[in-house]
Amino acid sequence: LMALLWPGLLILQMFCFINGYPNGAPSGACEDMLPRHSGVLPQPSPAPYTILTNARVFQPGEPITVTIVGPKYRGVLLEARIGEGVNAVGMWQRPPPDAKFLQCAHNPQGAVTHSNTNLKGNSTVYSWIPPNCAGPVYFMATVAQQRTVFWVNIRSMDLTRGRYSLVTNQNKCKETNVCDTRSLSVFCFSGKTGGLDLAVGASSGMAEGKPLLPLVICFLILNILA
Repeated sequence: LMALLWPGLLILQMFCFINGYPNGAPSGACEDMLPRHSGVLPQPSPAPYTILTNARVFQPGEPITVTIVGPKYRGVLLEARIGEGVNAVGMWQRPPPDAKFLQCAHNPQGAVTHSNTNLKGNSTVYSWIPPNCAGPVYFMATVAQQRTVFWVNIRSMDLTRGRYSLVTNQNKCKETNVCDTRSLSVFCFSGKTGGLDLAVGASSGMAEGKPLLPLVICFLILNILA
């Protein structure tokens, strides 16, 4: 009898999996990130997945690479968030194979989800563009191995906004902060200390003769104002 039942059970499981949004999560899952699998609850055990990023600091507009490390998976919903909010922030770049954009928070590229049930793994890389926000930001994911086996609330470590960036283009620096226009290499500080925007520049002669001097000046100023 069991020999006759097994093929039927396998066909039924495949039918259920196919009907559990094989082409991606619906927009209705953007906030709670729960798959709409009727009668199925998330796994209570700790997720065997970790969300890794290529940086712990972000700058608006500069891509962050995101990878979900762990056993191979078939379904995914991945978003970036701020604080206790449930709205997706930022914008994802072109998804990898077997994934697609999902419109969340009125943003057509606010999240990424699976586009089919092909296996995905550690080599599947996602790219996210940070918005102009104070942060910190973090990533949240729902990952499904199959229709009845999935984990929710998988969270990455926080990413903080960088206080400064090395800029070699004077015009770009002048667009963001007050800089020494004679500088060929300048540090543009995006944070504010005591209500003042800071910028420390190195003239061409200083940069060539004493390349470490600008770094020393920056270090001293930060310690004085800390």
